[in-house]
Amino acid sequence: MDLFDVRRDEVIKSAVISGRTTYEDALERFYPLIDRFEEQRKLQRPRFYDRLKKDILAGCIMPSITLAFVNEAMSAEVDIDAISDFIRDNISEGYVLDGMQRLNTLEAASQEDGFDPARPIFVNVIIAQKYDLLLYRMITLNNGQKPMTVRHQVEMLTGNLIGKMVGDGALQNITILKEKETEQNSPKGSFRMVDVASAYLAFLTGGPNNQNSRFIEEKLDEILVGKVMESGLTSEQTSFTDVLTQVDRVSANNIAKDWLRNENNLIGFTLGAKKSNPELSQLTADHFASCIVAFEAAFQAINPSKVNVGKYRRELSLHFIENIDDLKDAREEQLTEVFFELTAN
Repeated sequence: MDLFDVRRDEVIKSAVISGRTTYEDALERFYPLIDRFEEQRKLQRPRFYDRLKKDILAGCIMPSITLAFVNEAMSAEVDIDAISDFIRDNISEGYVLDGMQRLNTLEAASQEDGFDPARPIFVNVIIAQKYDLLLYRMITLNNGQKPMTVRHQVEMLTGNLIGKMVGDGALQNITILKEKETEQNSPKGSFRMVDVASAYLAFLTGGPNNQNSRFIEEKLDEILVGKVMESGLTSEQTSFTDVLTQVDRVSANNIAKDWLRNENNLIGFTLGAKKSNPELSQLTADHFASCIVAFEAAFQAINPSKVNVGKYRRELSLHFIENIDDLKDAREEQLTEVFFELTAN
């Protein structure tokens, strides 16, 4: 691969590289990356891609593809040779951020007579500082493209983020299971991947309420993209990885763990922790569990027949965690009064 330019993207705090390689190299090194995610959308074969295959065989220059990596140190690198070495050594850890369908079409064209493996293909590479910023760029890059929804994109990268944390030994107290794994194993004591993905979506949008059956998926997707772009995500100091680390840490106590396994509580915790992560870090798992006992006692005062319990649980847990430094030793009566004021309208 020939890399010829690198620039710093100050929004997503990433190195952005332009380069060129051959069809042969793209098929050997990039094409396998489209199968990295089990949750990846099924490849589509609309007429456009049949037309593209014919154009490739006729000698067109295929539209460029975008690869991405997550590496904090390399995200600030400006030396082309160092970046080239990094990509070569870490290609198996890359993502196809844009161009999965085109790579699939290229592979199909390579099986036909007349295919020229030496023809050039242009490549953009993003080396992001953290997953959150990579997802931000992925969502804004793919906005308006179908059929991959924002929710699907988040679920896709959540699985890989969790896999990396497990591989690094960062999660000691919790187990996160995909839907098909819960069919074979008892989910008792485990977190569901879909709940963690919902928490990640809340983290990205900066709000607890991202599901609304009154909107068709396409319109809801537009709303979610707007929330992500307006959330101030690119200036956040706390990452979703930091939040999951806190979840794992306090889950050493089973009371805290069981509370966080509830999707609504996890969403509230995730959003609250964006603001209070330093304060949360000062609480032991047992102290946090005692906070949860008080929270639940106060929450029982809410009349479930009068409100949307899930919505209130998300919003009150968000407020509770966001203000944990002030509320960590609050008694049930004090929390009940706080909840009353928050739900009075």
